[in-house]
Amino acid sequence: VQLQASGGGLVQTGGSLRLSCAASGRTLSIYYMGWFRQAPGKEREFVAGIGRAVGDTAYADSVNGRFIISRDNAKNTVYLQMNSLRPEDTAVYYCAWSLMWGSRRLSDYRDWGQGTLVTVSS
Repeated sequence: VQLQASGGGLVQTGGSLRLSCAASGRTLSIYYMGWFRQAPGKEREFVAGIGRAVGDTAYADSVNGRFIISRDNAKNTVYLQMNSLRPEDTAVYYCAWSLMWGSRRLSDYRDWGQGTLVTVSS
């Protein structure tokens, strides 16, 4: 599976962005999908994950209530709606798939792609 994240950019504190993760090569509908991020000088961390069932989502505490993950299987795309952005949300955001349902571990995910940079100015 080839994954391409897009939608990043520069936004002010309190603003919103929607990231997209488009797949080619295989349908995403059979996988658990995750968004991760990596800030400068920090390790890559879990942000949000989504399964197939409605409501089957998970969020890091730091983004819960501000970010929403969703998927459109017809478009083979996963989204991350990011609201109330903060400077600490600045990072490169990556999407990936996993066969380990509900996992938050990096090692359980594959096909990371290049990521998309989100910069939140104060």
